[in-house]
Amino acid sequence: MTTIGEIGRLLRTGRISCRELTEKYLQAAARDNPKLAAYISLTAETALAAADAVDHKLRSGGETGQLEGIPFVLKDNISTKGLVTTCASRMLEHYVPIYDAEVWARLKAQNAVLIGKGNMDEFAMGSTCENSYYGGAKNPHNPEHVAGGSSGGVASAVAANLAVYGIGSDTGG
Repeated sequence: MTTIGEIGRLLRTGRISCRELTEKYLQAAARDNPKLAAYISLTAETALAAADAVDHKLRSGGETGQLEGIPFVLKDNISTKGLVTTCASRMLEHYVPIYDAEVWARLKAQNAVLIGKGNMDEFAMGSTCENSYYGGAKNPHNPEHVAGGSSGGVASAVAANLAVYGIGSDTGG
């Protein structure tokens, strides 16, 4: 597992391009997600567009922010304009928001690389991440166990190195 800071240094020094890094995470997510159900959806087009923007910025001598170019997972109850946001419910399986949640708007403005939307308990009402229309998220260290928490898909993706970091939520307080 590599830290955000270490990956940022690799990008800034040119040891890896953001596109190469993003493709690595997208490939890992596509390979491992069927057994983990960490992601409800992968957002390859969005991720690669952000990666290309970061690579262009770095080639042009620009400085990057801390999260710029770092692949991450966003819980699927966080609104993403133009990207399906299901809240892990069949009722919303085709819902595409017309606005961005503030957290996503800020990350998107920093060229954060969204690998996909993380699995969760339906409408974030649960504590095990088993109650999802898309199947419960598994613990990558022992797939016989659940990932836990309503943000279990985010936790599973980060623990399995399918994203560097993740954004979840606390619905119950």
